[in-house]
Amino acid sequence: MGDEELKELGWDEAVTLSSPHPYVLAACRDRDGRANAIGLGWWTICSHQPPLIAISVGVPRYSRECIDDSQEFVLCLLGEAQAKGAWLCGTQSGRNGDKLAAAGLTTIPSLKLATPTIAESVLAWECRVRQRLLVGDHVLYVGEIVATRGRSDNRRTLFSLHYRKLVAIGPDASVSADVEFK
Repeated sequence: MGDEELKELGWDEAVTLSSPHPYVLAACRDRDGRANAIGLGWWTICSHQPPLIAISVGVPRYSRECIDDSQEFVLCLLGEAQAKGAWLCGTQSGRNGDKLAAAGLTTIPSLKLATPTIAESVLAWECRVRQRLLVGDHVLYVGEIVATRGRSDNRRTLFSLHYRKLVAIGPDASVSADVEFK
């Protein structure tokens, strides 16, 4: 064990040390029905009964406007093959264009929501917003899971290393090489 004592850290260093975080896309739609998605590392399952997931979206984000308008989102875990497109969705706005098409991602109808699901998902949770809370510079949404779909072929899913790069980790603990996008 290291002999280094605990020392005070800045926010950026602390978040980096807490990585990796499972990286997901929250699919959403605007008031005209146009699909969009935002990359998120800040999400968690927060209840089993009823099944609830919380996501945190920055106040100025276009996706926050979409979720506020529709009161729903689809949380999508993507696989290693979608890393570049998932990164694009987390680093560019969809306000003025089709971000999903630019990312090489397609959508399919959701089972219970008007918001579409990303077809390439390894796992997709369809969520209706039950609570919304302004927390500093983000909005915390608690969504009730109303439908779940997935693939059980042991694909590696994406994890964010403090929004600097993505890695893919499989259920067997296999890890891909770092994938860094600028």
